[in-house]
Amino acid sequence: MDATELGLRHVVVPTGVGPLVVRTGRGSGSPVATILLHGAAGSWTTWVPMISASTAPRLTDVVALDLPGWGETPGPVPDPAELAVAVAAVARALGYPRWRVIGHSLGGVIALDVAARFPHETVAVGVVSPSGAGARAVTRHPFAGAVRLPWLAGMVMAMRVLRAIGPLARPLLRLLRRTRALRVLARPLFRHPDRIGRSVTDALADEIRPASFLAAARASLTHDDGVWRRIVCPVRSVRGAHDVFVAERDARDWAALLPDYDDRVLADSGHFAHVEQPVATVDALREVWTAERMPRPSRPRTPRPRGARRTTTG
Repeated sequence: MDATELGLRHVVVPTGVGPLVVRTGRGSGSPVATILLHGAAGSWTTWVPMISASTAPRLTDVVALDLPGWGETPGPVPDPAELAVAVAAVARALGYPRWRVIGHSLGGVIALDVAARFPHETVAVGVVSPSGAGARAVTRHPFAGAVRLPWLAGMVMAMRVLRAIGPLARPLLRLLRRTRALRVLARPLFRHPDRIGRSVTDALADEIRPASFLAAARASLTHDDGVWRRIVCPVRSVRGAHDVFVAERDARDWAALLPDYDDRVLADSGHFAHVEQPVATVDALREVWTAERMPRPSRPRTPRPRGARRTTTG
């Protein structure tokens, strides 16, 4: 989890939503940044397995953010539209006029918002287990949503309990972490939790921020997915076949909404495919890394037939 060992440096960039803490580096001379956006249970460290994967030299010009309310970036959690503008401002402040954006879970929604608001600067989008309408339905009605996504509904309820107990939440989480009970409770996040390194699960435990999680969930309820019709770049999605936090219909809805969209499923991953199978995730998103050399579509492509997807089994 040492940024310097990955060739990254610590930078604080002032933006319209406040200062954002960034790890950046591995410059290649390209004018295109690789922006990495974590989800609502993580920080920049969620990308460490993918950045350090030995077969992933394509992760150059890295700009890995701690989003407001997580990691070292202070809250509050801003409006998604304001956050998209702030993400673009960070890349520009670091000298990048264009970028590819990769987001996990909630970060996937932000990545798409960046592409929608800056279509000429965004060369490609990669999303890993992105949050869709299914997740918002659970946030709106946790008990009813438990029928479709029971584990996500359980997480929402757990975050509400942790927020309710206030200052007692942090000592409780430390106790659960010390007794390794938190590792057991996190099992739904992964297909093979016993294979996940202790440093990764410890970092995940440190990023349980109930107030930030619930604030982001509330903000998502009024999100207008229609803005994504402005996206002109390729959008590539990858998710685990055992992801209990993403609704099956989300991929079909996105295929109908986005003109150049493709979805891949990794047979041996859960919600954190980029942690469990980092090399396979990089390979599944290969068109994202080469997008700066791809011609922009002159007109929207016909969406992939409803329900169609490509699957990898790595």
